[in-house]
Amino acid sequence: MPIYEPGLEQVVSQNVKAGRLTFTTDYQEALKDAEFAFIAVGTPSGVDGEADLQYVRQVAEAIADTVDGAIVVINKSTVPVGTGDWVADVIRKRRNGRPLQFSVVSNPEFLREGSAIGDFMNPDRVVLGSLDREAAARVGKLYEPLRCPIMITDLRTAEMIKYASNAFLATRISFINEIACICEELGADVEEVARGMGLDKRIGHAFLNAGLGWGGSCFPKDVKALAHMAVLHGTHPQLLQAVMDINHNQRRRAVMKLRKALGTLDDKVIGVLGIAFKPNTDDIREAPALDIIHLMQNEGAIIRAYDPQAMDNARSILKKTTLCEGPYQVAEGADALVLATEWNEFKQLDFGKIKASMRGSIILDGRNLWDGETLRALGFTYFGMGRGTFLTE
Repeated sequence: MPIYEPGLEQVVSQNVKAGRLTFTTDYQEALKDAEFAFIAVGTPSGVDGEADLQYVRQVAEAIADTVDGAIVVINKSTVPVGTGDWVADVIRKRRNGRPLQFSVVSNPEFLREGSAIGDFMNPDRVVLGSLDREAAARVGKLYEPLRCPIMITDLRTAEMIKYASNAFLATRISFINEIACICEELGADVEEVARGMGLDKRIGHAFLNAGLGWGGSCFPKDVKALAHMAVLHGTHPQLLQAVMDINHNQRRRAVMKLRKALGTLDDKVIGVLGIAFKPNTDDIREAPALDIIHLMQNEGAIIRAYDPQAMDNARSILKKTTLCEGPYQVAEGADALVLATEWNEFKQLDFGKIKASMRGSIILDGRNLWDGETLRALGFTYFGMGRGTFLTE
């Protein structure tokens, strides 16, 4: 597989071997006798944050050029509200008067990188939107074995559900990070604050983990796209703008902590643990680690980094960074150590060994993974995110 996703290699291999799954780059071969065609391509951010639909258009036009029998076109890609109608128009125009029986269904995906297979097999819901309710119901039957709620609505509402869901989750993370900043200045512990909040059934615990903020291929792109749609249609997405601003500020705040602790970052050796934007993936798109490394290098820092899965992807981007073979090599001679991604293998490190190999004693726990009191007892100067220690260190 070209990406790392736990369990994916096995699932793909099993189904290829059983003859249930094949791959092709030929549209004729792929669409022969097809009843359903899923569009699942990237929709990257454009210059102003808008979703770039060039790949969706290419697929829609290829379907129009290739298919002659009845077909349901299902859009899995995250696309602006109104794209389903636009895809139908693209197909009709491409057919240039040649009749084609087809329907367009919006079927947004809600998979999390790192747990995508489990999320697919045990979804909270399946959302389907279409002007053709019968077509949506046919797609719904594909998901019946998963035994989950299936919601059928109109095209535009289904497209908005995806954006609204991701924007809300991003908002929760930015909210707790805003609270974390306040906790630091007032001497409170955001971990306990979040636990106390989460016990309220109206709030819950999910996505209340303070840290370096969100990254990846979905949240940054989708929040920007939703804000762009809002502005384009005359509304004022102040909350969405604040969500994005808070997220960017978390990176700057982490660097500020290191600068304050070390006096200067110039010629300081900083070890970074984790490059992927989250554990259990090799995806480094919009990863907090990349921003932090860039900011520190701009101030003259010498960076050493390691990630269990993202090293190949990192090599093409982190040209000025020394990529190490493991966490202990990262720590050797370092003035400070930064945890950027909370991989399981970082949970139980030998900090006695790390302390002996480091030149300095600063630890910035960007994901609140470690116990600060234990590390202080070993002689480290420990900083978490929102742990009420920034002023007292």
